[in-house]
Amino acid sequence: MRLTRCFVPCALEAGVSLVLPEAASGHIARVLRLRSGDALTLFDGRGGEFEATIDAIERRGVRVRLGIHHAIEREAPVAVRLLQCLVRAERMDFIVQKATELGVASIVPVQSRHSVVRLDGSGSERRRQHWHGVAISACEQCGRNRVPEVQEPQTLERACAEDAADAGASVPGSTSPGHARLLLDPAGSQPLAGALAALRDATALTLLVGPEGGLRDDEIAFAQQHGFRSCTLGPRVLRAETAPLAALAAVQALLGDFAARDAR
Repeated sequence: MRLTRCFVPCALEAGVSLVLPEAASGHIARVLRLRSGDALTLFDGRGGEFEATIDAIERRGVRVRLGIHHAIEREAPVAVRLLQCLVRAERMDFIVQKATELGVASIVPVQSRHSVVRLDGSGSERRRQHWHGVAISACEQCGRNRVPEVQEPQTLERACAEDAADAGASVPGSTSPGHARLLLDPAGSQPLAGALAALRDATALTLLVGPEGGLRDDEIAFAQQHGFRSCTLGPRVLRAETAPLAALAAVQALLGDFAARDAR
């Protein structure tokens, strides 16, 4: 029987007794109707997971006692950063959820020219927190013990420039060994599978995906100046919520979790 998994946003330690957060307590007590003595699995995002047992259902929440820590990791061998241009709310939630299941290491919501969604300062942080919650729920479901970072929404120009800086690229257009940058472009000349086949030694990959209306020519040119290579997913134009997931599945098939152990 698969145990209920819960994320706890504080450092956990074997043998400690604690009350779970309000949302987790409510789900366990009122939805799942678990009782004292039932087993859980807890994780705090720092790696590994803990056995836990419900001690009591208290007025203020569900009290649990932590047991053994298991150093279990379910992360992909290639750290993928997804630069996802903003799409409509329910589609963005879907992308964050499924990208988490498909093993992305981080997600950067990107404001592009054709993005229908526009966020201001306060709205930007609220949405980031919401997407962070979506990623947590996906981790609880799929078994990941590390929650992918969901960064604050930013412009395409800033996202591309910061990605180049984080990867150690000294000048626009250069790239560091082991770190590749690809962008999805229906007009691209190179198939994504071909680009990935040449990246057997890559340990990190940044994937840029446009919004419903696609990326403008000047945005594609800017990304290319910062080391991104245009790739196509085939003859059909995929929807904004389909393209990143198809690309991530291809990454896992050729470089990551779906690949044969000796294929990389």
